[in-house]
Amino acid sequence: MEWVSRSESDTERLARHFAGLAQPGTVIALDGDLGAGKTKFSQGFAAALGVPGVVNSPTFTLIKEYEGRIPFYHMDVYRITQGEADELGLDEYFEGEGVCIVEWASIIADLLPGSRLGLYIESLDADSRKFRCEGIGEPYAGWIEQWKYSK
Repeated sequence: MEWVSRSESDTERLARHFAGLAQPGTVIALDGDLGAGKTKFSQGFAAALGVPGVVNSPTFTLIKEYEGRIPFYHMDVYRITQGEADELGLDEYFEGEGVCIVEWASIIADLLPGSRLGLYIESLDADSRKFRCEGIGEPYAGWIEQWKYSK
């Protein structure tokens, strides 16, 4: 499914939708060019989970952990190799009690769980973004269908 966000508030609305469906073990794989809106989506998602304070990109720390209605694990794998990611034990996060958002997820594609929500964000102009959303497995395919009908 493709959907165009015309503003940051549109992006936050999409993030709130998916956060409302999130449960322990949810994995969201984010990709897109620098500045496309991956962190903005993650911030909206975290806010909808009730995460207090500032949520920013974990570029140099790789993983930031936050507490909301369920734990939120925000990952940025831009600066690591697939082998390094494997050594970090990311699967423990993916199978854990929280929600994982992985920025630059295609870098570790082989380590991602078989079921996940894939979002590719493309910058169209200063305010607009195109989201290509793919629900891989359950429950994610159903999440995409719910979004289509909720707009």
